[in-house]
Amino acid sequence: MSQFNDQSRSLVALDQDSTLIAVIEMSQSSWLVGGLVPGLAREPQKKLSPEAAALLALLERWRAAATKAGRAIARVCVAYEAGRDGFWLARWLHAQGVECYVIHPTSIAVSREHRRAKTDRLDLELIKRAFLGWLRGEKKHCSMAAVPSLEEEDARRLNRERQSLTHEASRIVNRMKASLARLGIRNLNVKLPGAAARLERQRTGEGAALPPLTRAELCREMARLALIRVQLKEIDAVRQAQLRHAPAAYRGKVKALSQVYGLGAATADMLTVEVFSRALRDRRAVARYAGLTGAPDESGKKRREKGLARAGNARVRHGMIQLAWRFLKFQPDSALVRWYRAQTASGRSDIRKAMIVALARKLLVALWRLTTTGEVPLGLRLQPAG
Repeated sequence: MSQFNDQSRSLVALDQDSTLIAVIEMSQSSWLVGGLVPGLAREPQKKLSPEAAALLALLERWRAAATKAGRAIARVCVAYEAGRDGFWLARWLHAQGVECYVIHPTSIAVSREHRRAKTDRLDLELIKRAFLGWLRGEKKHCSMAAVPSLEEEDARRLNRERQSLTHEASRIVNRMKASLARLGIRNLNVKLPGAAARLERQRTGEGAALPPLTRAELCREMARLALIRVQLKEIDAVRQAQLRHAPAAYRGKVKALSQVYGLGAATADMLTVEVFSRALRDRRAVARYAGLTGAPDESGKKRREKGLARAGNARVRHGMIQLAWRFLKFQPDSALVRWYRAQTASGRSDIRKAMIVALARKLLVALWRLTTTGEVPLGLRLQPAG
């Protein structure tokens, strides 16, 4: 029986005599397109400029060649690896009546030779073999990414921009602290309002005034930090406005997450957009999407864990690990935190770091159940519904 939302194999029977198959190896300057054309003994390849119209014209030429060879084309299937170009081409081809699939790059098996040859043509053949096996309904050849709509893709930009700005603010603050520490100044909080005015009164560890170039550099850094704070406030205002006009199901998930002590509005919105708005079939799929599953290494008597697979959404993974640390403070009586305390009773730092990832995985699954079925994790503190 096929699983819900199974992207590991095609559920449509493949008739290769009436199906035109094409795969694309994409780069910034060109696209290399390879095909399996019914009626042609050779497997044609063509390098194109990165333009959708040129690709569609090539597919039409290959369709005409198949028709000339006596084969009627009833289905055209195109695939490419997910990457910098995103999903726009898949959406455009769907609008033209062409089936298009986006392959997870890490799902394609590659040679383990120490110095294997790697060219666009060899990569194209790998993609072609994997895609053909997927179309035949055989599992484990590759997995497809769910193609989001333009609106769904745009909805993620706000949280991702906020995360980028937050990281940039942290980098600016760290650079300023390093510049001051280099001069022996440790008592100036550069994040407070009016820090720029206090620079004039600062003295180095040697008792001298700040050097003019260093002071000018710090003033520019503070101006950048102030601009980022203004932009963060704008993003928060836009997010609140969007939430008021969002569908009821989306608002309900954000509201359920926001009631959890220790989970802020920005994190609730990020988890809803990135994870809980997707149709994930079970708890394993939820953990796998976040990249919070392990990478075991077993051979004979050897048994070891290589750490996180890191094949999922890095933003969700980082956010959940940070949230797991916060839960130790804000939810000390929850069953999940008690489980973590029992597992780390020895106090070893390596055990604590490993188990915080396990706590993050359990917490993500618990929050997924909270937003989908309303099941409240045991001992979880909730704020009153506002």
